Amino acid sequence: MDFLTSLFDFSFKTFITPKLVRILYILLLALIAIGTVLSFIGGLATLFSRGGFIAGVGIIIATPIFAVIYLIMARVSMEITIVIFQIAEHLGDIARNRSM
Repeated sequence: MDFLTSLFDFSFKTFITPKLVRILYILLLALIAIGTVLSFIGGLATLFSRGGFIAGVGIIIATPIFAVIYLIMARVSMEITIVIFQIAEHLGDIARNRSM
C-alpha cells in the first residue's frame, strides 16, 4: 500500500511506523553526529580557554563515549519497535490460520 493510503487508513489495518523507522533512524544518526561534532568543538574551545584545560579534556573524552551510548540506545529502541510490529503481524497470521 502507498504511504499516504496507509496514513489515512482509519481502520488501522496497515501500519506506517515500520515504514518510518528507517527514516527516523537516519535522522537520529544525523542528530547524534551533529551533536557529537558540536560537543567536540565545544570541548576544544573549553580546552584552549583560560582555566578550562581539565574540563576541555573531559568533554573531549566523554563526547565519543556518550555518542556511542546514544547510538546504541537509538538502535535498540528502533529494533524493539520493529519487533513489536513483527509480533503483531505474526499473531495476525496465526489468527487467520486458526480460523480456517
